Amino acid sequence: MKDPILQSKPEEVETHSGVAREDRRDLAGYLSEALADTYLLYVKTQGFHWNVVGPLFYSLHKLTEEQYEDMAEAIDTLAERIRAIGFPAPSSFHQFKLVASVEEETGMPTAEQMIQQLVDGNEICSRKLRKAVSEADRVGDVKTADLLTERIGQHEENAWMLRALLA
Repeated sequence: MKDPILQSKPEEVETHSGVAREDRRDLAGYLSEALADTYLLYVKTQGFHWNVVGPLFYSLHKLTEEQYEDMAEAIDTLAERIRAIGFPAPSSFHQFKLVASVEEETGMPTAEQMIQQLVDGNEICSRKLRKAVSEADRVGDVKTADLLTERIGQHEENAWMLRALLA
Protein backbone atom coordinates (compact mmCIF):
# COMPACT_ATOMS: atom_id res chain seq x y z
CA MET A 1 0.00 0.00 0.00
CA LYS A 2 1.32 3.42 -0.94
CA ASP A 3 1.87 5.92 1.84
CA PRO A 4 -0.56 8.83 1.17
CA ILE A 5 1.92 11.29 2.68
CA LEU A 6 4.41 10.42 -0.05
CA GLN A 7 1.80 10.85 -2.79
CA SER A 8 1.89 14.65 -2.62
CA LYS A 9 2.95 16.38 -5.80
CA PRO A 10 3.48 20.03 -6.72
CA GLU A 11 0.48 21.69 -8.29
CA GLU A 12 -0.75 25.19 -8.81
CA VAL A 13 -1.97 26.69 -5.56
CA GLU A 14 -4.32 29.57 -5.00
CA THR A 15 -2.79 32.62 -3.38
CA HIS A 16 -4.34 35.86 -2.14
CA SER A 17 -1.38 38.18 -2.59
CA GLY A 18 -3.23 40.87 -4.48
CA VAL A 19 -1.88 39.76 -7.86
CA ALA A 20 -4.44 38.13 -10.14
CA ARG A 21 -4.00 34.47 -11.10
CA GLU A 22 -3.48 35.25 -14.78
CA ASP A 23 -0.80 37.81 -13.91
CA ARG A 24 0.90 35.37 -11.53
CA ARG A 25 0.80 32.71 -14.26
CA ASP A 26 2.46 35.11 -16.71
CA LEU A 27 5.07 36.04 -14.09
CA ALA A 28 5.70 32.35 -13.43
CA GLY A 29 6.43 32.04 -17.16
CA TYR A 30 8.93 34.90 -17.05
CA LEU A 31 10.50 33.47 -13.90
CA SER A 32 10.68 30.04 -15.55
CA GLU A 33 12.56 31.56 -18.47
CA ALA A 34 14.92 33.32 -16.05
CA LEU A 35 15.40 30.05 -14.17
CA ALA A 36 16.11 28.15 -17.39
CA ASP A 37 18.56 30.74 -18.72
CA THR A 38 20.32 30.98 -15.37
CA TYR A 39 20.56 27.20 -15.10
CA LEU A 40 22.01 26.77 -18.58
CA LEU A 41 24.43 29.66 -18.00
CA TYR A 42 25.37 28.08 -14.66
CA VAL A 43 26.18 24.76 -16.35
CA LYS A 44 28.16 26.52 -19.09
CA THR A 45 30.06 28.65 -16.57
CA GLN A 46 30.93 25.66 -14.42
CA GLY A 47 32.00 23.61 -17.44
CA PHE A 48 34.26 26.42 -18.61
CA HIS A 49 35.62 26.71 -15.06
CA TRP A 50 36.66 23.06 -15.22
CA ASN A 51 38.11 23.17 -18.71
CA VAL A 52 39.76 26.55 -19.22
CA VAL A 53 43.47 26.48 -20.08
CA GLY A 54 46.09 29.02 -21.05
CA PRO A 55 47.60 32.18 -19.62
CA LEU A 56 44.25 33.36 -18.21
CA PHE A 57 43.65 30.05 -16.45
CA TYR A 58 43.92 31.22 -12.86
CA SER A 59 41.96 34.46 -13.19
CA LEU A 60 39.23 32.90 -15.33
CA HIS A 61 39.06 29.81 -13.13
CA LYS A 62 38.50 32.00 -10.03
CA LEU A 63 36.08 34.39 -11.75
CA THR A 64 33.91 31.62 -13.17
CA GLU A 65 33.80 29.90 -9.79
CA GLU A 66 32.47 33.08 -8.15
CA GLN A 67 29.92 33.48 -10.91
CA TYR A 68 28.59 29.93 -10.93
CA GLU A 69 28.34 29.89 -7.12
CA ASP A 70 26.24 33.07 -7.29
CA MET A 71 24.05 31.53 -10.00
CA ALA A 72 23.51 28.39 -7.90
CA GLU A 73 21.92 30.55 -5.21
CA ALA A 74 19.94 32.49 -7.80
CA ILE A 75 18.57 29.27 -9.30
CA ASP A 76 17.15 28.25 -5.95
CA THR A 77 15.72 31.72 -5.31
CA LEU A 78 14.04 31.89 -8.73
CA ALA A 79 12.49 28.43 -8.37
CA GLU A 80 11.23 29.23 -4.89
CA ARG A 81 9.68 32.47 -6.14
CA ILE A 82 7.77 30.52 -8.79
CA ARG A 83 6.45 28.29 -6.02
CA ALA A 84 5.66 31.27 -3.78
CA ILE A 85 3.42 32.82 -6.43
CA GLY A 86 1.59 29.52 -6.75
CA PHE A 87 3.03 27.50 -9.61
CA PRO A 88 5.29 24.46 -10.03
CA ALA A 89 8.85 25.32 -11.06
CA PRO A 90 10.34 23.65 -14.13
CA SER A 91 12.97 21.17 -13.06
CA SER A 92 14.44 19.30 -16.02
CA PHE A 93 16.90 20.09 -18.79
CA HIS A 94 14.13 19.32 -21.27
CA GLN A 95 11.85 21.93 -19.69
CA PHE A 96 14.70 24.44 -19.44
CA LYS A 97 15.74 24.03 -23.07
CA LEU A 98 12.15 24.68 -24.23
CA VAL A 99 12.15 28.22 -22.79
CA ALA A 100 15.81 29.22 -22.52
CA SER A 101 17.60 31.61 -24.85
CA VAL A 102 21.06 30.71 -23.51
CA GLU A 103 22.41 27.83 -25.56
CA GLU A 104 24.45 24.97 -24.17
CA GLU A 105 28.01 24.34 -25.31
CA THR A 106 28.78 20.78 -26.32
CA GLY A 107 32.30 21.31 -27.66
CA MET A 108 35.58 22.57 -26.28
CA PRO A 109 35.96 26.25 -27.19
CA THR A 110 39.10 28.32 -26.70
CA ALA A 111 39.42 30.50 -23.59
CA GLU A 112 38.51 33.54 -25.69
CA GLN A 113 35.41 31.80 -27.06
CA MET A 114 34.45 30.71 -23.54
CA ILE A 115 34.66 34.26 -22.26
CA GLN A 116 32.63 35.62 -25.19
CA GLN A 117 29.95 32.96 -24.68
CA LEU A 118 29.70 33.89 -21.00
CA VAL A 119 29.46 37.60 -21.86
CA ASP A 120 26.70 36.79 -24.35
CA GLY A 121 24.87 34.56 -21.88
CA ASN A 122 24.92 37.17 -19.14
CA GLU A 123 23.69 39.82 -21.57
CA ILE A 124 20.86 37.54 -22.72
CA CYS A 125 19.83 37.12 -19.10
CA SER A 126 19.92 40.88 -18.48
CA ARG A 127 17.78 41.67 -21.53
CA LYS A 128 15.16 39.05 -20.74
CA LEU A 129 15.04 40.00 -17.06
CA ARG A 130 14.27 43.63 -18.00
CA LYS A 131 11.09 42.47 -19.75
CA ALA A 132 10.13 40.40 -16.71
CA VAL A 133 10.73 43.34 -14.34
CA SER A 134 8.47 45.53 -16.48
CA GLU A 135 5.72 42.92 -16.27
CA ALA A 136 6.16 42.47 -12.51
CA ASP A 137 5.98 46.26 -12.06
CA ARG A 138 2.89 46.46 -14.26
CA VAL A 139 0.96 43.98 -12.09
CA GLY A 140 2.28 45.30 -8.78
CA ASP A 141 4.44 42.32 -7.80
CA VAL A 142 7.18 44.31 -6.11
CA LYS A 143 8.91 41.26 -4.65
CA THR A 144 9.38 39.64 -8.05
CA ALA A 145 10.45 42.98 -9.58
CA ASP A 146 13.00 43.47 -6.80
CA LEU A 147 14.39 39.95 -7.13
CA LEU A 148 14.77 40.25 -10.89
CA THR A 149 16.22 43.75 -10.71
CA GLU A 150 18.94 42.44 -8.41
CA ARG A 151 19.70 39.66 -10.91
CA ILE A 152 20.01 42.18 -13.75
CA GLY A 153 22.72 43.98 -11.80
CA GLN A 154 24.61 40.76 -11.15
CA HIS A 155 24.49 39.65 -14.79
CA GLU A 156 25.64 43.09 -15.93
CA GLU A 157 28.55 42.96 -13.49
CA ASN A 158 29.44 39.45 -14.64
CA ALA A 159 29.47 40.56 -18.27
CA TRP A 160 31.59 43.62 -17.44
CA MET A 161 34.21 41.55 -15.61
CA LEU A 162 34.36 39.01 -18.42
CA ARG A 163 34.56 41.70 -21.13
CA ALA A 164 37.49 43.23 -19.27
CA LEU A 165 39.41 39.99 -19.85
CA LEU A 166 38.86 40.35 -23.60
CA ALA A 167 40.04 43.98 -23.74
